[in-house]
Amino acid sequence: MSTTNSIDEKLGKADDQVDHKQEVDAEFNPKSLKFLTVMIGMYMSIFLVALDRTIVAIAVPALTNTFNSISDIGWYGSAYLLTGACCNPIFGRIYQLYSTKWVFLAAILIFEVGSVVCGAAPSSVAFVIGRAVAGIGSAGIFQGGMMVIVGLVPLSKRPMYTAVFGMSFGVCAVLGPIVGGAFVDHVSWRWCFYINLPVGAVTMAILLFFFHMDAPSHENLSVIQQIQRLDPVGTFFLVPSIICLVLALQWGGTTYSWSSPTIISLLVTFAVLLLIFGVVETMTPETAMAPPRVVLNRNVAGSMIFTFLNYGSIMAIAYYLAIWFQVAKGLSAMHAGINTIPMVIAMVVASVISAKITQRIGYYVPAIVVCTVLSSIGAGLLSTMTRFSNHSYWIGYQVLFGVGLGCGGQQASLAMQKALPKKDVSLGLALGFLMQQLGGAVFLSVCQNVFATKLVDRLSGVVGLDPMQIVNSGATAIRTSVPADEVDMVVDAYSFGITRCFLIAAALSAATILGVAMMEWKSIKDDKDAKSVDNKDEVDAVERV
Repeated sequence: MSTTNSIDEKLGKADDQVDHKQEVDAEFNPKSLKFLTVMIGMYMSIFLVALDRTIVAIAVPALTNTFNSISDIGWYGSAYLLTGACCNPIFGRIYQLYSTKWVFLAAILIFEVGSVVCGAAPSSVAFVIGRAVAGIGSAGIFQGGMMVIVGLVPLSKRPMYTAVFGMSFGVCAVLGPIVGGAFVDHVSWRWCFYINLPVGAVTMAILLFFFHMDAPSHENLSVIQQIQRLDPVGTFFLVPSIICLVLALQWGGTTYSWSSPTIISLLVTFAVLLLIFGVVETMTPETAMAPPRVVLNRNVAGSMIFTFLNYGSIMAIAYYLAIWFQVAKGLSAMHAGINTIPMVIAMVVASVISAKITQRIGYYVPAIVVCTVLSSIGAGLLSTMTRFSNHSYWIGYQVLFGVGLGCGGQQASLAMQKALPKKDVSLGLALGFLMQQLGGAVFLSVCQNVFATKLVDRLSGVVGLDPMQIVNSGATAIRTSVPADEVDMVVDAYSFGITRCFLIAAALSAATILGVAMMEWKSIKDDKDAKSVDNKDEVDAVERV
């Protein structure tokens, strides 16, 4: 009986993949005006959210001046991160059950509402609420973008489209400080958020009139039955567990010490709730947002590990490299962003070349291995910089890290898409996006604590200096807040603390090999291009039985 069930499951998965593959292949026409219009609209939405993530940091000083709310600075980022992380797995389940088009449009609308609230905020509390609402929308937009690619592009052609998806983040890392600085200096910080409205409106119009995709069938399901399929019990335990983790990471080492009862309680509660969530998902696999058949798939698990560590490395470099330029070189935020252009250009070029090669050979693992090797070397070299390092060093090191990042940063999602049947792809992608956010949150917190510790150690014992005051004063105030004869010493200490964060990034990049080792070498090409099709393993297994 179990053998029969196994055959049925494999045949079902094979049929699902074959049907989806034939459907997408038949409709794929990358030169059609409709396809190009939809892809432009989708990438505009991704660009919108990616820019929003980087532009906010530039607006923070102006925000604190407007609202007199220095104590709320942490919540400007935390509110967005909290809701985004909590809603990632929920959107994965929603995209699995409902129309990609309408869920995607709803996510953009939610993001737009959050932007309006932020732009018009009369108080700091209202601004935090707006960021929380925008975070919900951002979770749905990222997954919606990938679901558009999955629905319209054959697997063998996806590397290039996912590469463009990832390039948006790199481009926005440079544009964010420039655009944000221009708005803050010459118009108002509120336009950092109002700018989302016209772009979002155009995006929604494009998707509304040009994007069409069949919705999953809900045969005579009542509202209660549909709610049950959204895994409310799992959500009940997952959301508070993520909230506990994010709050612990945000407060640990700053608002509270890591050994305080508050932080320990949050971490213990996170672990307990996560364990209960795992039990619930195991007991209800058909309605679970993270079912064992997805999480325990070696390719999905490997991709999640790789993504978690890789994005921890990316965020450490992206966040602290700009600060290093401001401190070690005495540059403004805008010029610091400009100095990271070499990394972005390298990433963009490498992404295109890597995608082309992956489409040609059909295997994505080699690109991910190159990512692991080059990004770890590049981050390691960045950790050797001092305030005396000239442009040839910091440009070369950035290029090396950027090439590594471009080669494999987005390829891990292909492992999920290749390993999972169509109905589970949204769940796998949701877990991948969750790992991105948690990886960034966890290791940015680690870097912050390492940076502060190293800076304090370097300055301890220096007469007339308060190390903690320097830590809290911010990077831009160093050269004016300490005596002139001690500026160089403080800058050296600050630079050393930051480069220890780059060393952490190098270790994380090297550790991604653990995830790579779990991924199978499967081809994304079809029958006529390679000896592999999406359902080959399943069909072979059935034939052997």
